[in-house]
Amino acid sequence: MANYDIGIDLGTANVVIYSPEGQLLLNEPSVIAQSTVSNKVIAVGKEAFSMLGKTPGTIEAVMPMDNGVISDYILTQEMISSFIKKIYGGKLIKPRVIICVPGGITEVETNAVVGAAQAAGARSVFLIEEPVAAALGAGMDISEPDGKMILDIGGGTSDAAVLSFNGIVCKKSLKTAGKSIDRAIVRYVKDNYRLAIGEKMAEKAKIEGVYAIADKAVGTVVLKGRDLQTGLPRKLDVLCSELSSAASESLEEIIALVKSVLEITPPELSADIYANGITLTGGSVQLKGFSELLSQRTKLYVKMAENPSDCVAIGTAKAFYHLNDLVDGFIKTAF
Repeated sequence: MANYDIGIDLGTANVVIYSPEGQLLLNEPSVIAQSTVSNKVIAVGKEAFSMLGKTPGTIEAVMPMDNGVISDYILTQEMISSFIKKIYGGKLIKPRVIICVPGGITEVETNAVVGAAQAAGARSVFLIEEPVAAALGAGMDISEPDGKMILDIGGGTSDAAVLSFNGIVCKKSLKTAGKSIDRAIVRYVKDNYRLAIGEKMAEKAKIEGVYAIADKAVGTVVLKGRDLQTGLPRKLDVLCSELSSAASESLEEIIALVKSVLEITPPELSADIYANGITLTGGSVQLKGFSELLSQRTKLYVKMAENPSDCVAIGTAKAFYHLNDLVDGFIKTAF
């Protein structure tokens, strides 16, 4: 194995990088700040994240990943390059890189990811689909003949897949995930309370106040933002049950995604899934009550992987040990 191999979870919300040996190398927000005058990069990652919604007109802090794919090629390249330099202390290292991508990625989007990684200094680039990476990161043995189902919910995409014999038997991807819930909360508060809040505040409200089973949500969450009528700062206590209801549409779409994959699963593997259950990975599966809700709706055993937030990144790096084994869901790019 090469001396410099890294697995990158290039997520909508965060970039997480691991070594094949399971060492966390980097975990920072997928944010980059640049000058609107000179286009010079000012900050990347945690520092840039602290600038979101707070910058003057001469500085723009943006998230160059949208729904799990690149929305700004140049900024994504700059972000990856900065993170690689940070890992290696500024040394000019050209690592081999495996990057995970959503299950429904197009050829154009695939080329954009590979090109950005190459331009950022990668010596060679491989791509792996999120369900496979998540399964490897969760410690699942996907070489076995019995079917295993994975649901990965990140910031920008949700991926559901059934795996067997080192490949994906059936899969579906949905551009509804954690960020969709954040945006739903922003809309709800704006429409019902005439209060404008940012996505950072919405994410805080999601973590603290949203319960997947709305009837079980109790208490309130304090939101701070700008009053749309007076233009002045205002804080507001909102019922957790209201926030939970606002999140319900996104959650229903994700549950429908899981059911649609179950419906196209071969009968022999359906029996395996009934025995093995569904494994949850991704930061957004930790939403309070979600595993309980999914189990209720599917009548299946649902379990959360250990360290679900990092499963995809861990599995992406582990894929270096499976370069000759994986079938579907792994793309060996010739770069």
